[in-house]
Amino acid sequence: MNFDNNTPIYLQIIRIIKLDIIKGEYKPGGKLLSVRTLALKYKVNPNTIAKALNILENEELIYTERTNGKFVTKDEKKIKNLKIEMAINLTNSYLKDMENLGISFKETKKYIEGRYDDGTIRM
Repeated sequence: MNFDNNTPIYLQIIRIIKLDIIKGEYKPGGKLLSVRTLALKYKVNPNTIAKALNILENEELIYTERTNGKFVTKDEKKIKNLKIEMAINLTNSYLKDMENLGISFKETKKYIEGRYDDGTIRM
């Protein structure tokens, strides 16, 4: 796993797990991999995973069942709201980056509207 050196690894792990939840790789009420398994998967210290999972639990995206492990929230509305929040943040970031390039909102819309199914953009 290649992590960004500018962002703490535990925050990157949180983002990865959130994306996995949003994409349905972890279903509502589904069991997460163990701390040890996640640490091996991402090649990080188990304490880093534990910190990330603790934050996700504080955000009520996951919960712990004693002796059974950690599970994704069953609250599908919470997951939907997370997806919307992340989409808004990405959109705002993209718009800000385009603005920093000197590209107007109107021009940015043209880039978006020019996107083809294969992912390429033609003007």
